[in-house]
Order: sequence, then C-alpha cells, then structure tokens
Amino acid sequence: MMDNDWISAEEICTYYHVEQAFILDLYESELIQLKRMEQKLYLPIEEIRNFEKMRRLHYEMKINMEGLEAVQNLLETVRNLQKENKGLRKRLGLYE
Repeated sequence: MMDNDWISAEEICTYYHVEQAFILDLYESELIQLKRMEQKLYLPIEEIRNFEKMRRLHYEMKINMEGLEAVQNLLETVRNLQKENKGLRKRLGLYE
C-alpha cells in the first residue's frame, strides 16, 4: 500500500469525535487494522467503512467491545454462508 492509502488515528479521532482509546480497543479486539509509521498510528483507508460501522454500533446502539466482536463474527459467518450458498447454487445449476 502507498502512504496515501492510510489515514492517521488522530485525524479519525478528530473527524468522528472518538477517543484514541476506542481505536486502540478495536485494534486489540482485531476488529480493525492499524500500522505504526513515524511514531503515529494509521488506519488503512479500506478499513474506514468497517470503522464507521463499529463506531455506530458502539456509540449509537451502546454495544460494548465484546458485543462488537460477536457482531463482527456473526457478520463474517453470514458472508461465508452466503458465498457457500452461491457456490452450491452454481453447482446445482450444472445438474438442472
């Protein structure tokens, strides 16, 4: 990834009005990726959408970090099942 594919945690905190501790908690729970460059933490631009989802769930729906982990795991399971279902439908279509 190029340097412009990352946004600093400080900018995220300012823009979204969250504390850096929340971003670190998400990282420690493996809900987002972070990278340290030049003594600052950065989030990949591609993770912004996921960060926004976690922020809404936490601040607007009052879901704690353990709940966010559970939601993320359930969403990932649903995506995997949808992929598997799509693949099975394709295979079934070959026999029809």
